[in-house]
Amino acid sequence: MSTSSPLKIVVVGSVAAGTSAAAKARRNSETARITVYERDRDISYSGCGLPYFVGGEVETIDELTPRDAAWFKARYDVDVRTGHEVVAVDAAAQSVTVRDLATGNTFDDTYDELILATGVRSVVPPLPGVDLPGVFRVRTPSDARAIRAWVEERPVRRAVVIGAGYIGLEMTEQLTERGVEVTVVEALEHAMPRMDVDMSARVDAELRKHDVDLRLGARVAAIEGGESGVTGVRVGSADDGDTVPADLVIVSVGVRPNLELAEQAGVTIGPTGAIAVDRQGRTDVAHVWAVGDVAESFNLITGEPAWVPLGSTANKMGRITGDAATGGTLEHRGILGTSIVRVFDVAVAQTGLTEDQARAAGYDVEVLHNIKPDRPEYLGGESLLIKAVADRGSGRLLGAQAIGASGADKRIDVLATAITYGADVADLFHLDLAYSPTYATTKDPVHYTGMALDNAIRGKARLITPAELVRHRADGEKVQVVDVRSAKDRAKGFVEDSLHIPLAELRARAGELDPAALTVTYCNKGVTGNAGQNVLRNLGFEQVYNLSGGNKNYQAWASTQHPSAK
Repeated sequence: MSTSSPLKIVVVGSVAAGTSAAAKARRNSETARITVYERDRDISYSGCGLPYFVGGEVETIDELTPRDAAWFKARYDVDVRTGHEVVAVDAAAQSVTVRDLATGNTFDDTYDELILATGVRSVVPPLPGVDLPGVFRVRTPSDARAIRAWVEERPVRRAVVIGAGYIGLEMTEQLTERGVEVTVVEALEHAMPRMDVDMSARVDAELRKHDVDLRLGARVAAIEGGESGVTGVRVGSADDGDTVPADLVIVSVGVRPNLELAEQAGVTIGPTGAIAVDRQGRTDVAHVWAVGDVAESFNLITGEPAWVPLGSTANKMGRITGDAATGGTLEHRGILGTSIVRVFDVAVAQTGLTEDQARAAGYDVEVLHNIKPDRPEYLGGESLLIKAVADRGSGRLLGAQAIGASGADKRIDVLATAITYGADVADLFHLDLAYSPTYATTKDPVHYTGMALDNAIRGKARLITPAELVRHRADGEKVQVVDVRSAKDRAKGFVEDSLHIPLAELRARAGELDPAALTVTYCNKGVTGNAGQNVLRNLGFEQVYNLSGGNKNYQAWASTQHPSAK
């Protein structure tokens, strides 16, 4: 780096990744000239907090936009120029063309290193009426301000949310809490489609529990209304559908990377549709870097390119590239797509590979549904469901999903840490986790997850999911299902075509069963089912599985995912 010619860094975009890159570059170098161009007026804002401003949990937008250009200049001596849009990149000349949106004037600026942090844009389907007043996306503080003003200044009684991903669900919750009747229209078969269907179906149930009109496997044909605003949403085809009344519409069907400048620069776009970069954020064009939601990452487990646009990942990528652009050695280590969202009374979390993803990647998987209280019931513990996926060949934990009223965040973070460091499922039992009855059980749900998976993989206490059980039966295979619960518990509900033999009677009545047939034992949640499984295995039964998550998991799966399986 020449003392006579300071390094000149231009950053395009000033949300999570761009500001992180600029701040880290400044920490590494006091002489670098760092300029950030941002076409919006807000910088370094919490995009994930926007729905909570709309709902009123966050009182003012200032709480989500605590730093402005003046603060950045004073703190880091970084020039952040809001209201300035970079409209062109000339990688050969190492220059950018910038438009001042207030005046319309354009000018050129040169760079030694260009960092693209252009983020994503909302996907706007080409629907009739999508530009009507009262139809909004949720990407920026400006969007959130407009939605909240619309809700507070008009008699908004009914809303339609198109899309049931993170933002769609958060907006649904917040609007419902404001007393608005909400209809959610999702083209896929479940809300939270990134999760396995047996978990996302529980999100469906939570939405309906709170009187959300959930339309799954449905498509919007048109948005109806006039100059004064939206009046309804046509669901189904233009000729065969119904109109859902609406005073407000939220379009939240996904996002796509903003690639215009990247394509002008000539960088390679990766297989995920985001910019291909190395582990420090370099593109394949000299002196051009990409960070945050516009750039690819890679899956920590499979090593394959991955694109999961999350603020947490964007912050890391920005810091790493700001370091590398100023001579540092930090490298990105990949992602697991760890995420969590609150949906009314439950937290919905996940990390790593889902069951479907693990199977698609070629793993021979063992799947556990572990239902335990997050802390002792005598101190208000509530049910927490952890679905964990492991590789039978190596014993490695591959992924987990969790749903519960409390404690899902703690457990998913522990499991994400374990996966990051390549933990075997047996390692989970040996983790020295914090215990107090106000926070956890003596054997934590994480411990139980490791114990059950290790038993299934190495102790031959195999598990079978409700979906697998139904598939075996559908294939015509002889399957004997044994309910080892008490008569009192069985009277509350049971797996169809199951034989009731309470655990205390199982040894004496084992002769009623075929030891060569595929046998499935079950109880309410899985523990007593495992005890029955051990009895039959020790008596010489050849194929004995314990129903993952027991009857509770089976009935939840049957009623929400496959209503025909009663």
